[in-house]
Amino acid sequence: MCGRFALAMERAEIRALPGYPRLNVQGWVGGDNFMPRYNIAPNTQAPVIRRVDAARELKREEADSEPAASESGPVVMHTMRWGIKYGKESGSQAINARSENLVEGVGMWNKFRGRNRCIVVCQGYYEWQTKGKAKLPHFIRHSSGDKVMLMAGLYESVIEKDGAEPTYTFAIVTTDASKGLSWLHDRQPVILSSVEDIMRWLDTSSQTWSTELANLLHPWEDTKAPLQCYPVPKEVGKVGVESPTFIQPLSTRKDGIQAMFAKQRTKQEATAKRKRESSPVPGKSDELRTDEKKKVKRES
Repeated sequence: MCGRFALAMERAEIRALPGYPRLNVQGWVGGDNFMPRYNIAPNTQAPVIRRVDAARELKREEADSEPAASESGPVVMHTMRWGIKYGKESGSQAINARSENLVEGVGMWNKFRGRNRCIVVCQGYYEWQTKGKAKLPHFIRHSSGDKVMLMAGLYESVIEKDGAEPTYTFAIVTTDASKGLSWLHDRQPVILSSVEDIMRWLDTSSQTWSTELANLLHPWEDTKAPLQCYPVPKEVGKVGVESPTFIQPLSTRKDGIQAMFAKQRTKQEATAKRKRESSPVPGKSDELRTDEKKKVKRES
């Protein structure tokens, strides 16, 4: 699954989508509603990329009828709340959508998969490894640190009150974990890498699902560009807590493992130096004793 991710870059840099120079985003709806964060949790506002279908959105209040197919509109960034409401219980929301359910067309996702697809933008996501009773957080990102990660998603728009603006929410599509990350968790987000795959996912002009789309829902198995995964501070598990150290390897922090070993080496070197300075120099003591004997003989 995917329950936390990071996107702490400046807005201008986010919109530029580092690593994807051919992906042209023409605007950002609700850009001021997003606050760059290292610890994005469910119910948090975050940017997604979607294709605007002007003809369909003009008719969105016609909830009882299926929108007609239309020409693809521009690709825009849109700030939405993470978590799509489901069920009758207040507060129930889905933050992840299983790829198997999309392919089979079952459950609540059937009405979204054909016409409400999006891309969730992040620097990387967090996952927790279970070791006994302990849960150890890890951060997963592209090996090229300056490249953003683009995850397949679905979104919903709902007009909650007459005359009100629609509320937009999203969920992240997950699939089986790759062989390289199965030790960490049995699920992972669907990560799209090529511009062709991204544009195919965003093309909702037909308003339908296809085998071609289903083929995109696979684990990340790119051996030429494997994902980077490393332990991070446990504090990331607390909602609302923010720190740039959350996306830094725990081993390279000032209080991390490498720092601890470095301190130990420094301490050992200092101890060894003190021992060398306090130990007599070979031959020096013998010379001193010979001088003392000569002195005694002269005085006698």
